[in-house]
Amino acid sequence: MLTPELIELNPRFVGRAEEIRQLSELKSQEEAIMILMYGRRRVGKTELLEQVFRDRNILKFEGVENKPEDIQRQVVLNQLRRYANEPLLKNIKTDSWQEIFDLMAPYIQTGVWTLYFEETQWLADYQDEFIKYLKLAWDNQFRRNPNLVLILCGSSPSFMIKQVVRSKALYNRSQYEFHLKELKISEVSQLLPNRAFPEILDAYLTLGGIPEYLKRTQKYSSFFLGLCQESFLPNAYFSSEYERIFVSSLSSSPYYRSVIDKLSQEKFMTRTEISEYLNLPSGGRLSELLEELQYCGFIDRYVPYGVLNNSMLGRYIVSDAYLHFFFRFIQPVLDKINSGQYQTMPTQALSSQAYQQYLGYAFERFCRRHAHSIARKLGFSAVNYTAGPFYNRATEREERGYQIDLLFDRQDKVVTVCELKYRQGKIGIEVIDDFEKKLSRFETQNKKSGLIKSIHKVLIAPFGAEEGLINRHYFDQILTWEDLQDF
Repeated sequence: MLTPELIELNPRFVGRAEEIRQLSELKSQEEAIMILMYGRRRVGKTELLEQVFRDRNILKFEGVENKPEDIQRQVVLNQLRRYANEPLLKNIKTDSWQEIFDLMAPYIQTGVWTLYFEETQWLADYQDEFIKYLKLAWDNQFRRNPNLVLILCGSSPSFMIKQVVRSKALYNRSQYEFHLKELKISEVSQLLPNRAFPEILDAYLTLGGIPEYLKRTQKYSSFFLGLCQESFLPNAYFSSEYERIFVSSLSSSPYYRSVIDKLSQEKFMTRTEISEYLNLPSGGRLSELLEELQYCGFIDRYVPYGVLNNSMLGRYIVSDAYLHFFFRFIQPVLDKINSGQYQTMPTQALSSQAYQQYLGYAFERFCRRHAHSIARKLGFSAVNYTAGPFYNRATEREERGYQIDLLFDRQDKVVTVCELKYRQGKIGIEVIDDFEKKLSRFETQNKKSGLIKSIHKVLIAPFGAEEGLINRHYFDQILTWEDLQDF
């Protein structure tokens, strides 16, 4: 007789409506199923799974950071002993995961059970023995209980995809895959119900939709104060989180940190530049490395306007909001933070002017990342298009006066050109002159290439536009906070 985990209902759990719907449908199936869930550290995987499956008998086994396989097996065996209240299990020594699964199987032959393995990459010690023997146990024992749900969850997306999702051992064995990503901005509004939209947007641009990060700032009277308190005091959460990321989400290869650290110093890097920096051939290992960082959501790749998607001119950038904030404001003053220089006044470490400028760049990244949602709001998502920034090819790196933040090259013979403005307050008519200069350069380049399309002008400004700008009817469409909040 087992005593399963007792999971309390969390009344503050918000969002994830679609994931909850899908998981709820799966748990009601009349056959044994396997759920594979992965996602970045602190994205909310555990809370989601526990809340959805709390009405079932949950047996949870969690991997331990940086411990070899024999220790992982012993930890799992100890947990099974506690569930079973069977002291004799303490004296058993095992040589393989097959023995562990053989010990589990009799307890879950019948009944409504959820067998939940957390931090699978640690349990497996990044090797394939765990998955190999799990396959045997699933085929010959576990799946015979039609009321069993087996969950493999991990915060190392690269391991979960390559060695679990793509595993030939587990292929097509009633498995369902979930890549849990950040909360949507509408869900962040639910998570921070006492914040007005300017603070909600600041929080999202600064920390992304990572529930644990956002919760850290809730107890303070303002998001800005909470951000400073959790960033610039000795042992503050956000000042030490960077190190924890490499423990939970990525294996021990030094290349991961090298790529992220270097990209933090550059606006972007091409694949060739990264290859040269790491002294790695531009082949399989580099592809694997970049793919893994993208799986984690730490970096992204985009192509500028007029460049083919598979071009070597594609650009890699840091895409994670927290990492951007860490490199811009925390890392340069880590010594001062650790010495307690900001102990009495942590807000002194973050210049309001520098932070507002930073939010402007973060807003541009936000819009490029949600280009598909913008296309939907503007009404042309059914048309084939490519989206990206436009920049002056004569320069090696973008210059502010030469860049169009976001444009859509549409197959219906229209180019949608977007001006992105993140400013406290409404945007006035002064935006027109600056936009006209950019548009002129863009049209000149297109005429030289023989490409002539209609121009659809769009302003995206969370706080809206002044009456004078609206009355000019210069922009064909203006998107504000009301349009962005369901992204």
